[in-house]
Amino acid sequence: MSNATATASEKFETILNLGAKKRLAFMFETVQEFKQVWILNDDDGCVMLANEDDDCVPVWPERIYAEAWATGEWENCTAKAIPLKDWTTRWTPGLEQDDLLIAVFPTEEDDGTILFPDEFDSQLKAPKKRY
Repeated sequence: MSNATATASEKFETILNLGAKKRLAFMFETVQEFKQVWILNDDDGCVMLANEDDDCVPVWPERIYAEAWATGEWENCTAKAIPLKDWTTRWTPGLEQDDLLIAVFPTEEDDGTILFPDEFDSQLKAPKKRY
């Protein structure tokens, strides 16, 4: 394994092992930098999670994290990037209309941070701190 691969792998593991609040900060920083949000799709469309009484759309900052989550019943899902402009103009109003929440950067051990679509958008537009 090359040093670059080892470094990328170490970064991946480090980020996955952060607490939900730090992953949230990493999410917003990364989305602002790359101008895209990652979701998982299957034959029926966007993957959704049931969290207590609410349905959520899980989102990730990069393809690698979305793909890492696509195991078990979601192993046939594919990661899809949503350009940030499309997210704010189409997805946010659609999620609000359908009464869906957003599960920000879930991992196998943690559901991530659950936000309303307008909260997610507000955070995307706010200046970010390093995770």
